[in-house]
Amino acid sequence: MLDIVVPVHNEEVDLEPSVRRLHEHLSGQFPFPFRITIADNASTDATPRIAARLAAELPDVTALRLADKGRGRALREAWSASDARVLAYCDVDLSTDLAALLPLVAPLISGHSDLAIGTRLARSSRVVRGAKREFISRSYNLLLRGTLGAGFSDAQCGFKAIRADVARRLLPLVEDAGWFFDTELLVLAERSGLRIHEVPVDWVDDPDSRVDIVATAIADLKGIARLGRALATGRLPLAELRGRLGRDALPTSVPGVPTGLPGQLVRFAAIGVASTLAYALLFLLLREPVGAYAANLLALVITAVGNTAANRRLTFGVRGSAGAATHQLQGLIVFGLGLALTSGALAALHTWVPTASHAVELLVLIVANALSTLLRFVAYRSWIFRTHTARPAAPARQETSA
Repeated sequence: MLDIVVPVHNEEVDLEPSVRRLHEHLSGQFPFPFRITIADNASTDATPRIAARLAAELPDVTALRLADKGRGRALREAWSASDARVLAYCDVDLSTDLAALLPLVAPLISGHSDLAIGTRLARSSRVVRGAKREFISRSYNLLLRGTLGAGFSDAQCGFKAIRADVARRLLPLVEDAGWFFDTELLVLAERSGLRIHEVPVDWVDDPDSRVDIVATAIADLKGIARLGRALATGRLPLAELRGRLGRDALPTSVPGVPTGLPGQLVRFAAIGVASTLAYALLFLLLREPVGAYAANLLALVITAVGNTAANRRLTFGVRGSAGAATHQLQGLIVFGLGLALTSGALAALHTWVPTASHAVELLVLIVANALSTLLRFVAYRSWIFRTHTARPAAPARQETSA
């Protein structure tokens, strides 16, 4: 069921205790058949001999020897050769608490998710590490969001899993053989419409880590640039991957459920901004000739009629003259509520601050007008243009007698 790979390079000190600890945990607490694969990539110390001895001594442990260095290369070779349904890996230092292993792979075994990652950046994660590594990790993940639009939270945590059928499709497209391998795999999966499950982990930094931070950072930046170019030029077959691996699209409409809310909000907001600016300009132009209350009334009437007409056509897609008069009448009713709100705000201001300046009057009215705008959208969507925002309910199923 599970093949968990431990990629190593010159780890003669940590390899044996870590593999024995991992094997003990899986044997005692993991409820599925498993295999541990030690993927040695070009070690020059005693690591290959220790790996071979562990494979001979412990059941369900195998050793893989690669002539070339690179964590990504080791994972690609081990995962490609595996016959397990779920493929995973963890760092040899076992910085991640192994209690997170079953939650990591369970969504993949059940078919709910396609990939799974441990994250040290979730609120419920517990992490012990220095400020320098914390800053680097958060900066890197922030960079991924800004450059590649990554939605996953932690690309670098050495604790990940993938379904084997997904790996067979994605691995040939991952070019990096080093530390950027994880990031590239995750970005490809995300852009292909696959579901990435995140598991908050307890993680304790390994003070003996020998990762060259500067060299790794430079390689990661080059990887981001290369992958960004590939995505921008359409060189990667994302549409094909989405078609083969992505999940079926959700229904765009459900009988009786209003549709198009995000787009309506954007268009309504744009019209609302224009209406508010028009209202403010009209109020300032009319304030001196007719007074504050009359200026407020006239500005509201003019902008209310224009607002209803614009939202009727642009926000809710109602065309033609049929029902236009009714819509305007209903819009004026909502306008009356807005007038009461803004006039009440103006009266309250004059009661509490009789000497308020024109600028303060305008500010109070803009705030009150914003609240009336929210009221107007609710009325538009749930009352005035309701038949244009909700599909009719599906006809009732006829009962047949036996």
